[in-house]
Amino acid sequence: MNLEEFLHNLQFDIERANQPNWEADWDDAPLPYKLYRGLPGVALSAEVPLSLTGIRPPSEPDLERIGHFLWYVYGITAVSQSVYEDDPGEEAPYPVHSYRRFAPSGGALYPNELYLYLKLDDLPDGIYHYDAVRHRLDLLRKGKFDSYVERALGNRCDISSCFGTVFVSTRFWKNFFKYNNFSYRLQGLDAGVAVGQLIETGKRFGFESGVYTQFLDSAVNHLLGLKEEEENVYSVIPLSAAVTNWAGTRRGMEGEFTSAELCRELPSITTEHFERSEKVREFPMLLAVNEASKLDCTGYFSRLGRQQRVDGWEKEIHLPEAGALEYDFVSACKNRYSPEMDFAMGKVSQEQLAVLLKSAHHSFRNDIGEMTFDVEPRVSIYGCFYNVEGIPDGAYAYDSDRHSLGQIDTGDYRLQLQSGLSMDNVNLLQVPLCLHIVANKEHYKETLGYRGYRIMQMEAGMLVQRLLLTASALGFGGHPLLGFDTTLTDRIYGLNSEGGRTESGGRTADSGGRTTDFGGRTTLIQIPIGPFRERGWMKGSLLS
Repeated sequence: MNLEEFLHNLQFDIERANQPNWEADWDDAPLPYKLYRGLPGVALSAEVPLSLTGIRPPSEPDLERIGHFLWYVYGITAVSQSVYEDDPGEEAPYPVHSYRRFAPSGGALYPNELYLYLKLDDLPDGIYHYDAVRHRLDLLRKGKFDSYVERALGNRCDISSCFGTVFVSTRFWKNFFKYNNFSYRLQGLDAGVAVGQLIETGKRFGFESGVYTQFLDSAVNHLLGLKEEEENVYSVIPLSAAVTNWAGTRRGMEGEFTSAELCRELPSITTEHFERSEKVREFPMLLAVNEASKLDCTGYFSRLGRQQRVDGWEKEIHLPEAGALEYDFVSACKNRYSPEMDFAMGKVSQEQLAVLLKSAHHSFRNDIGEMTFDVEPRVSIYGCFYNVEGIPDGAYAYDSDRHSLGQIDTGDYRLQLQSGLSMDNVNLLQVPLCLHIVANKEHYKETLGYRGYRIMQMEAGMLVQRLLLTASALGFGGHPLLGFDTTLTDRIYGLNSEGGRTESGGRTADSGGRTTDFGGRTTLIQIPIGPFRERGWMKGSLLS
């Protein structure tokens, strides 16, 4: 299977993307966190704030605040136990224990890890790994690495003015053991969700941030001491409490750097970590697409140009003006809930819908657009609505610039969407808002190549996390789903996911009179959102 076919199947034919006859060996499953051995560790404060409201002004952190920040970003916050029938013929069900974090993850497997380059007054400068299960920092390298990190980013950020830089990595085996090759799609989304949680948490601690998805992969992995056949960095996020040049420094801007040049500047480091799985199976397709996505020279960094707008809807519904939603971030994180069969139909007001959509589309600095706050979304929100006050049941596209809904078609799509689920674990008949994140896969591919697929999934994940936090603040539950028929949802929205074009471009009418979008747009993830009744389960919070 070539890489083009592999990425296509990940989106439209999951069974063909996966290795055949795959079964997860739960008795030999990896841990959902990484445990280093023999490294000096720094304990972090567990006395985290119980309320975080509003956006704080920039302020320099100390070790205590960094500990609080990391716990809300990616710390282990709860332990839950679920019971599943292993075999219908067996009497005794088996319990499954999950270690939960505030950011969701497919199957609660959390394939991502956080590494940090920190420069604090009460901590030795260096490279650290965040040990989530012990809530501490493990020291990997001691020293200052401003110039190294700057050049790995192509001198596109003044790292010297940043107190820290977060590296979000993916460990392939952590969810490959269950999801097979489909884990590659999940890993990008999970990384995006983690980055989204990091950005939102940083705002509550007064940390400014920028998201860099293009960097010298091998140089960054070398800095952290990662084995590329096991783990790779997906995103680099500098953090600052001072005025920072996010678009780049002047020194060395005229030159290009390669991973090989940077790697020669630092010695390799050898670390040991505990691997619970006695047998780690091979994942050649993940390694192949990861290798094809790597950037070895800063001259290959690109920016996405403006993509063609999709508009011209036959009917447009302007939503009520929605200001910034003020809510307690801690409560939203604690109360975030993923309903399944426990959605409970209730009417959603236009004001609630307006707040949900407007708040989720808040911009962030990123390196594939301008490193000012991006105002043009590359991933969009579409939705099938039912029982929303003042809005006819139907399929819509949200226009964030105009804060309006473009009506694609009217009707009740709940049964169609239910029929498209690969598992009947969510009752969509009780869901008023079934949202879909849509992106133009051809737009990413043409400029960013194979790396564009990963970046597209990460941007979708960031938007998903903002939606889930806002939904929680509004008292709604949200359940991200990838087990749905992409072809079906693309057809509902009149999307041409194969990327066909007309001479005039834009939209055209199909034989049924409905408009069709040309340009490779497709649905990436489905998020039912609405009221719910929380089911009974055994769950212990680690927040006291």
